[in-house]
Amino acid sequence: MHFGNVALTTPGNAGDIANLGIVVGHDAVAVIDTGGSVAVGKALLAAVRGVTALPLRYVINTHEHPDHVFGNAALAGPGVTFVGHHNLPASLRAHGPFYLHSFRPALGDAAIGQVRLIPPALLVDGSKELDLGGRKLLLTAWPPAHSDCDLTVLDEQAHFLFAGDLVFLDHVPVIDGSLNGWLSLLPRLAALPADRVLPGHGQRIAPWPQALDDERRYLLSIQADARRMIAAGTPLAEAVPFIGRSERGRWQLFDDYNPRNATAAFSELEWE
Repeated sequence: MHFGNVALTTPGNAGDIANLGIVVGHDAVAVIDTGGSVAVGKALLAAVRGVTALPLRYVINTHEHPDHVFGNAALAGPGVTFVGHHNLPASLRAHGPFYLHSFRPALGDAAIGQVRLIPPALLVDGSKELDLGGRKLLLTAWPPAHSDCDLTVLDEQAHFLFAGDLVFLDHVPVIDGSLNGWLSLLPRLAALPADRVLPGHGQRIAPWPQALDDERRYLLSIQADARRMIAAGTPLAEAVPFIGRSERGRWQLFDDYNPRNATAAFSELEWE
């Protein structure tokens, strides 16, 4: 695996802010996510070639966010199948043009000019198993949570989970799908037969399912605070600074992402 920086995307880090995975079987290789630029994708491919000469068969994208898919073009080629959640093609069509526009200042014109939004050819609805030759990967498509197209990858032999952004460590979680949906799937996620997990963000491997504890606490705090503000009739603009503020000292990038999480939570929960 490769640990991305716990940081916002900048020209200096080339969008290398997400964690990436490589799994090698007897016959072929799969990679999980490709990073936030084609430069990161090229470095990932070089890392694969530093490990094995076996063919790259699968590029698995855990969801549509730029830091996980902007490197796809570097790994496209004959015999390579892109894999993703059944909602991923629609999410890329809906959000891709905005991402290309909004990340241009952060990455620069040259880097954005290399990006290609490549939809998956192999779609996962429910679960699907990929065999790399003596190494099987169980892919699970989840209902809306962090995003509307979250996919996890379980290396069944190693009992190792590549969780994508359904798991955050150190980096504050980001809600871009459904707060209630995310909380409701945590028990099912925890039941996956893994021993360790690579989160989507956070520079460490963690025991499973204990890795969910901090994230669960954060999401429950956001939910409780938003519900309390809504019940009190507090307007959104006044409520946002108070939603989740007890968590501020526990997460990196809190001030960058918590306001949007608070807004998303308030907007979702006011319709309960």
